[in-house]
Amino acid sequence: MYALVDGNSFYCSCERVFNPKLVGKPVVVLSNNDGCAIAMSDEAKQIGIVMGTPAHMMQDIIRKHDVTLCSSNYTLYGDMSRRMMNQFRRFVPQQEIYSIDEAFLDMSELYRKNLLSLGMEIRQTVLRNVGIPTCVGIAPTKTLAKMANRFAKKRRKHIGVHWLANNDLIEEALSVTAIEDVWGIGHKHAARLKAQGFTTAADFVKKASPDWVRKNMSVIGERLLKELKGIPCIEWDFVTPVPKNVGTSRSFGTLQTDFTIIRNALASHTSACGIKLRANNVCASSIHVFLQTNRFRTQDEQYSHSITIELPVPTNNTSELSAYAADGLKKIFKPGLNYQKVGINALDLVPAGQIQNSLFDNNSYREKANKAMAVMDSINNDNGRNTVFIAAQGKREKYALRANFLSKRFTTRWNELPEISFIN
Repeated sequence: MYALVDGNSFYCSCERVFNPKLVGKPVVVLSNNDGCAIAMSDEAKQIGIVMGTPAHMMQDIIRKHDVTLCSSNYTLYGDMSRRMMNQFRRFVPQQEIYSIDEAFLDMSELYRKNLLSLGMEIRQTVLRNVGIPTCVGIAPTKTLAKMANRFAKKRRKHIGVHWLANNDLIEEALSVTAIEDVWGIGHKHAARLKAQGFTTAADFVKKASPDWVRKNMSVIGERLLKELKGIPCIEWDFVTPVPKNVGTSRSFGTLQTDFTIIRNALASHTSACGIKLRANNVCASSIHVFLQTNRFRTQDEQYSHSITIELPVPTNNTSELSAYAADGLKKIFKPGLNYQKVGINALDLVPAGQIQNSLFDNNSYREKANKAMAVMDSINNDNGRNTVFIAAQGKREKYALRANFLSKRFTTRWNELPEISFIN
């Protein structure tokens, strides 16, 4: 058996943990630069706010319904996710983290337990110890577990757990799940399936022939059909795969024309890439730097350019990466324009232990530089990101994202811990 556990309105729930006054009220979390809605509480959905709505188009509904806006606080959300995942490990031998707010739990060895009761215990434990409300779906396959989780959200919200324990319960879930709501079926396949008369998951399971599915949806579709029939086909992925490339880019809080500020922002993004590379114990063989204006500002001259730089020796050293990135930026920067975004991608990643050094490389310097990066990472892990940073990053407030509704990093910064006062 598989269980899929996810946090309800996860970003909004994280905000509510440290601001209980938001419970029961409409809450919207905005994207970078406070651009558009990326997460909504149930109360916000009920008054008509939908995913992707620009913030400036929500002003009337915000005032009418006293909606609380939150700037995205990924430092807080990431740490709350870690805490939630740690709670799951108490109940099952293995888990697969699927996203920041959901994980598949391996219940195959728990055949003597009442899985419905176990699901309720998981839910209660996470709520008590972390403060995040969750829903749990349990089923014989990953795809059905996803469906059971959705069923719990839509039809068993008072319980928050649904176990597809027998064929009748599986049939019920299949019959009430629209084909476009099946995990793994995108818009194009949904349209094609509807044209063939498959409007629900039950229609697909009962009427679709494996040959037709394989021909029109490839082997992935055939695997999906088997999963819906209760035959596990999607393997566990307990180990997070090493990325093939990593990247970081951000829009500026305000349009930028100054090369120095843009270079500082690029250094900050490069630092974030370096952290990701070192965390995965890989090095970049090349980097790709890009710069662009705002294509929606038709009154401005438009410009978008990029450059790929091959590195003489693969590296994950922030200082070294930043120097190459700055050189690339100089080659693509065009003075006098209003720039919206700069970014970097680290490409062609190789394991850090399999680096082929250059004949002319200074190995002693590289060893010292790597030790310096390790010390910097350790300090930042203990005291918060950017406690120590490279000078090339400059003053972050000059290029920082707009975040007018940002909450504190309650769980990762000593100086932002919640404060409690009482009177004798």
